[in-house]
Amino acid sequence: MLKWAPLLLVGASGGYATQVLWTTGGSGTPQQSVPDVVPTRAQQLARLKEGTLDKPFDILIIGGGLRTALIEREDFASGTSSKSTKLVHGGVRYLEKAVFNLDRGQLKLVYEALHERQVLLQNASHLSQPLPILTPCYKWWEVPYYWAGMKAYDLVAGSTNLVLSKYIGPTEAFNRLPTLATSMEGRRLKGGILYYDGQFDDARLNVTLACSAAAGGAAVLNYMPCRSLIKNSDGKIVGVQCQDASTGEQMDVYARQVINATGPWCDTVRRLSDRDAPTTVNASSGAHVTLPGYYGSADTGIIIPKTKDGRVVFVLPFQGYVIAGTTDTGCEVTDRPQSSEAEVQFILDTVGDYLGVRVPRSDVQSTWSGLRPLPCNPKAKAKDTASVVRDHVIFMDDDGLLNVTGGKWTTYRRMAEEAVDAAVASGRLPLNTKPCATHKLALLGAAGFRPTLAVELAQQHGRGSGAKLRLGTAAAWHLAHAYGDQAAKVVALAETSGLTQPLVEGHPYLEAEVLYCVMHEYCERVADFLARRTRLAFLDVAACQDAVPRVAELMAGELGWSAQRKQAEVQEACKFLKEGFHAAAPLTGAAQGQPAASS
Repeated sequence: MLKWAPLLLVGASGGYATQVLWTTGGSGTPQQSVPDVVPTRAQQLARLKEGTLDKPFDILIIGGGLRTALIEREDFASGTSSKSTKLVHGGVRYLEKAVFNLDRGQLKLVYEALHERQVLLQNASHLSQPLPILTPCYKWWEVPYYWAGMKAYDLVAGSTNLVLSKYIGPTEAFNRLPTLATSMEGRRLKGGILYYDGQFDDARLNVTLACSAAAGGAAVLNYMPCRSLIKNSDGKIVGVQCQDASTGEQMDVYARQVINATGPWCDTVRRLSDRDAPTTVNASSGAHVTLPGYYGSADTGIIIPKTKDGRVVFVLPFQGYVIAGTTDTGCEVTDRPQSSEAEVQFILDTVGDYLGVRVPRSDVQSTWSGLRPLPCNPKAKAKDTASVVRDHVIFMDDDGLLNVTGGKWTTYRRMAEEAVDAAVASGRLPLNTKPCATHKLALLGAAGFRPTLAVELAQQHGRGSGAKLRLGTAAAWHLAHAYGDQAAKVVALAETSGLTQPLVEGHPYLEAEVLYCVMHEYCERVADFLARRTRLAFLDVAACQDAVPRVAELMAGELGWSAQRKQAEVQEACKFLKEGFHAAAPLTGAAQGQPAASS
């Protein structure tokens, strides 16, 4: 309900608050988009310092319009927001629970998410697209059962439905997914139910949200952790003390309303104010594995609606690979969650049951685990995280801290809108009667994106074009879908800098992208580029090892790092890969922290 103005989000979750930030901005008409010039980090630091006691920001959000600011403890999306299943969906399993448990909360969640699905696909068209997903049926009763469930899914989506679900026979199922098992437990495949949901690049969407907000006037800074909360004489929170992780500089930033949007770390922030604050969020671990693309289809996913222990596992194409997951296990909140070998093996065994071939552990290219923030009743005894409603919860503590937790990626925009509405309702913000219009506001890169953009880039930079940069099909597709209408800027930078070579063999990323992300996307660490500006860490850990030294070399030249700083960055990136993205074989070479080779 607000246009751009001052809002401060303080980040501990590495991305969760960035999702909440975006909806505070925009005046919105169809096809409207934000400016495409993103301020520098120095300019953002200057903006942040403007949030003084006499001239506070309107809102301060901890974790990631109004006169707005956002500070993140680490990088945008470095926490749970980069480690989702990459689906923009209502949640098929939530609808099943809504029906069989007569649960209105689950039904509300599915309805809202399916309608927000359309908004996300529209506003971030370069980063998202519809994806057909098949439910294989090996028992005759499964055909009408899952058909009815998917038709209910279509019905709840209403006018925002992507494509009507349908039954397909075994022949079409095998045409779409040649690796599908022909039989299971002695029963031949009876066909399957095909339905559509959305897929997106979660980390790049998070970075795009931050850059879009910055271009629209927000003070947005990563690596700016909140150290403490500032209270007035009445005990109300009026700001935060934060510290620049790069320089060590501390500063006090004031706001009329502080919003805590740190996801799984919500209670950690609340206890900066009240050490005895009750637990309001539990965490659930969601593990995934990445496999070579030949295990699946380039354009169709699989949903395994009920594993042997009742969970749901997806097998989805993603940027030339196949990702499989997720588990759903209660866990402690940690900054560096890891996939256990038991979780990895569970996923491989489950996937192997539905494919015509077994999946050896040695074929795992990368693994990762993210944390889901699950709102909880402190007095509740149930510990089954799979049964918790994934809806978001907004509540205010006695000290005036407004907390936003729970929810899911698909509904991020709605969460943000409701959070700002709650801030206005608190009476601590100036009333603004203009309605929120971010449901029709194109994010950075989306306004000029078109489905033919990759083809146009390949034509302009193919053989015989005379261009300095030669782009193959994979590189052109990557640039178009990672940067949207900003891809031309990446191409121009590659040609002027001479950095036209691939960063690492077998992947479409250009060396020039490192410079572009440093200059225009607040890329501050080697791991930022490998895991969140590109998705190499999530796709191929071995290739990531090979890329570390060159990424460090390029960033050092652009950011003016000393030799010692560059080597420290190499070692830190290697540690990051080893701890969070272990593949089949032990990491070696650069990933063990050995000196980087000169490029």
